[in-house]
Amino acid sequence: MNHPQWPNLIIGILLTCLLAAACQSDVDNSQQISSAEPENSFMLSQEHAPPMAEKQAYEMTLHGHTRVDDYFWMRLSDEQKMAEQPDEQTQKVLDYLNAENNYFDQMMAHTVGLQETIFEEMKGRIKEDDTSVPYKRRGYVYQTRYETGQEYPIYSRFKGNMEAEEEIMLNVNDMAEGYEFFSVGGLSVSLDDRYIAYGVDTLSRRIYDIYLKDLETGELLPDFIPATTGRATWSADGKYLFYTVKEPVSLRSYRVMRHEIGTPSTDDVMIYEEEDETFSTYVYRTKSDKYLIIGSYQTLSTELRILEADNPTGEFRIFQPRERGLEYNIAHYGDDFYVRTNLDARNFRLMKTPVSATNKSNWTEVIAHRDDALLEGMDIFQNYLVLSERIAGITELRVMPWEGEEYYVDFPEEAHLAYTTTNLEFNTDKLRLGYMSMKTPASVFDFNMTTKEMELLKEQPVLGGFDRNDYKTERLMSVSRDGVEVPLSMVYHKDTPTDGSAPLLLYGYGSYGASMDPSFSSTRLSLLDRGFIYVIAHIRGGEEMGRHWYEDGKLLKKKNTFTDFVDAGKWLLENNYTSQDRLFAMGGSAGGLLMGAVVNMEPDLWAGVVAAVPFVDVVSTMLDETIPLTTGEWDEWGNPKDPEYYEYILSYSPYDQVKQTAYPPMLVTTGLHDSQVQYWEPAKWVAKLRTHNTESGGPILMHTNMDAGHGGASGRFKSLKDRARDYAFLIDLAGLNAK
Repeated sequence: MNHPQWPNLIIGILLTCLLAAACQSDVDNSQQISSAEPENSFMLSQEHAPPMAEKQAYEMTLHGHTRVDDYFWMRLSDEQKMAEQPDEQTQKVLDYLNAENNYFDQMMAHTVGLQETIFEEMKGRIKEDDTSVPYKRRGYVYQTRYETGQEYPIYSRFKGNMEAEEEIMLNVNDMAEGYEFFSVGGLSVSLDDRYIAYGVDTLSRRIYDIYLKDLETGELLPDFIPATTGRATWSADGKYLFYTVKEPVSLRSYRVMRHEIGTPSTDDVMIYEEEDETFSTYVYRTKSDKYLIIGSYQTLSTELRILEADNPTGEFRIFQPRERGLEYNIAHYGDDFYVRTNLDARNFRLMKTPVSATNKSNWTEVIAHRDDALLEGMDIFQNYLVLSERIAGITELRVMPWEGEEYYVDFPEEAHLAYTTTNLEFNTDKLRLGYMSMKTPASVFDFNMTTKEMELLKEQPVLGGFDRNDYKTERLMSVSRDGVEVPLSMVYHKDTPTDGSAPLLLYGYGSYGASMDPSFSSTRLSLLDRGFIYVIAHIRGGEEMGRHWYEDGKLLKKKNTFTDFVDAGKWLLENNYTSQDRLFAMGGSAGGLLMGAVVNMEPDLWAGVVAAVPFVDVVSTMLDETIPLTTGEWDEWGNPKDPEYYEYILSYSPYDQVKQTAYPPMLVTTGLHDSQVQYWEPAKWVAKLRTHNTESGGPILMHTNMDAGHGGASGRFKSLKDRARDYAFLIDLAGLNAK
């Protein structure tokens, strides 16, 4: 499962961090493809017997239909997992997971050298002593940097300009000592620039404890706030902190609290509680710093509350009451709020309303709805309005002076990813933006909105002789069985043949309206340099082609996601980009659901599959309201308490649809502490697949990270070992182990 939709500011911050972490590379042109037939090295390792999990029939009856889950016993509570002395059931589950890891190690033993080679390649592409592009805010210049050999970032600032003495706010390397997993998030500096609040997660359950630090003295404040989302918002006077706590069992963010600096968190005041179990909540401050915003959201609806930031003990008031199907987010500027909304506008439109009258009856149109453009976001400046619009699958930046002619920012490549980043100032003509493509590393520019001049501030360095001209990208259209054209983004080394002899990895996601953009990945070069073609299938369920693309791949149309992916694979075969014994597939989380569905639908189509943290037990999870995210996801998948949705979900749920057949070689990964897709889903799925896989089927492997959760290992180098493992599995299946 995936994260819900956050306000644009939070999305921008998350996207910037994600892209900054995924852009290092290297190329070794001596490692080019051999067109020899693939040799499945796993066939040499069949003497290793796989674990066979014990069966304990557990019956579940609903709507007159009974399902039998033989592996329900694998489920553990958080308390069981964390107990110092495991009980009998806990030990049994841990023993099984460890047995699976041992089997994985045995079956992949012949790839250990390859994994290490790939890891060193990936690490070697990273400039270890790297720094982010600095940005200014309230008289300080902020920067994130890494030091050679260190896993974690150092967050620092300079007063006035970069010539001043560096003030280290947080050195996460020092903080992480002694922890297997360590994540810092939600950094927020008070408006008087004295304090910083930040969240720490040491378990990988995405449950953060908030700490406060005095930046003048360097001392931690005694204030300690447990079990939050990690994000905190300051009042204008710096005396109060607003944050969101999580429900203990479901981990739904459901309460907004106010903390007074210098007091114990037990005295904190609950400002808002979201009682609707299908909604979650958050809190943030507008770019203008004038308003605090409490947001409640679910898949189809939004409700915001506002309060002046200089009146932190006042009462929040509703901006526009929630309505089923009404989504909106806001930005404050001058005497108005600008409102991006789907009100009578499937692809969203832009409206505005006075700060004194925010009900939708007062909204007036600024930018009309367009059938051919999805309005994804907005950035407001004193003299400009900048819109992020997705057109034909690609995000374009539309600059609209308050006075003068509008225009779109020109970019050199047809298939690209462009996005606005840290734009904190109103009175400026410079737009800070990011850009990349599947062969162009992430770059940060200052774009002058008056002169249209583009100043490159930084292109992510890629060590080891990388040359973007060694790679080719293509934008293709496959055709699904119902006649719908599905975009494909492709990248490959210029020396890789496209005559059907090259191995091809098809990647997909297709859920939550999340668009898979044609972005750059340095780790991917370890596949491309060995002759793999890499393709992203922009299948329905995402939002690449507009809101209808999402709506046509969810609920009772979810199977379009799966058939789009299968048909994309067949289209690539028919057009001779690869051959059937060299077509591989990969997806994670909801993309892991995709993998589970397509191997049940077309097990013979794939030469190998990687399913990362896969969401595969859809019926059971959507019936269990104690599992994190379940209640907020009924509008994505449907609530199986309704017979119509029960039957439809059951018809594609990968765990329920496992059948007696020859499954392709598969690598399934999970994390013991995963809060989004519980580890037992992939564990049960693998156990069931084994009992149904015929003799001619491929090996089914599972690896559980016993110290991490949904995102895998923390740290910029440790996480590369996971990717090296996945790629070694695919490279070995393709017969390129020696490359």
